[in-house]
Amino acid sequence: MILAEVVRSGFVECVHHGSVVVLEASGAVAASAGDVTGPVFPRSSNKPMQTVGMLRSGLRVADPADLALISGSHFGEPFHVDRVRSILRAAGVTEENLLCPVALPLSESERDAVVRAGGGPERIFMNCSGKHAGMLATCVANGWPLDDYRDAKHPLQVALADAVTDLVGEPIAATGVDGCGAPVLGFSLTALARGFLRLASAPGGYERQVADAVRAAPELVAGTGQDDTLLMHGVPGLLAKGGAEGVVAVGIPEVGAVAIKIEDGAMRARMPVLVSALRRLGVAAPVLDELATVPVLGGGVRVGEVRTTW
Repeated sequence: MILAEVVRSGFVECVHHGSVVVLEASGAVAASAGDVTGPVFPRSSNKPMQTVGMLRSGLRVADPADLALISGSHFGEPFHVDRVRSILRAAGVTEENLLCPVALPLSESERDAVVRAGGGPERIFMNCSGKHAGMLATCVANGWPLDDYRDAKHPLQVALADAVTDLVGEPIAATGVDGCGAPVLGFSLTALARGFLRLASAPGGYERQVADAVRAAPELVAGTGQDDTLLMHGVPGLLAKGGAEGVVAVGIPEVGAVAIKIEDGAMRARMPVLVSALRRLGVAAPVLDELATVPVLGGGVRVGEVRTTW
């Protein structure tokens, strides 16, 4: 189904198809479009649920904010990198133990700073290094091997898959290899929204620990000025985590949850569709007005916008 269109100079230049599901606070489907029962790879939207699995498996952190970074896709700002190093030190491991790919920071300014200083790609700059640091710390807590912790058959990954299955209330339909090399678990958008509703509404336990940590430190989940960060600052209680290839999921206590997958993977279509979905749940906040459209530029000047059609 067409969920968004790109308008340039008053002309509809292209459209984005996708699927979206909106759950009420009870978990009932309030609205949907497209295929919300077939499996998708939520990519990094799985991370907060995987962090719950780490806690269930014995992970303990000195600072609750560490859980936000472990659940996030950081932009390589200094406070991100410093915290990853802190998690590694506390676990008694080093950057050499990280098995995520080398990368430059996602933040353009930080990437430029690294290059100007004569640096290059490093594993710790990779946006999933926080998750990998948490995985290593969980392995250390259990005496599990460190050299193959990304393998889907490793005790760590088996435990995380069990936790995700429990949280989303649906069997895993497919297991693949994510961009960081760790397993990515596939299930329906409805299940993804259900998992976020459970996290956001948790009265206590590890689910509440993760949700509270993420909501308290949204800059650690993404980065300065990023969509997830802006949403969690702008809507009280909202829990958000985006994923690659056009995925985003949010949950709000006593309100509901939303999960979106843009079919062609376009990230620019996610926020306009999400704003429409949240408004269907009665959510109103200035940040939603800011994110309702994405500018389309011509010659450096706004000449159109990406907007939802749903």
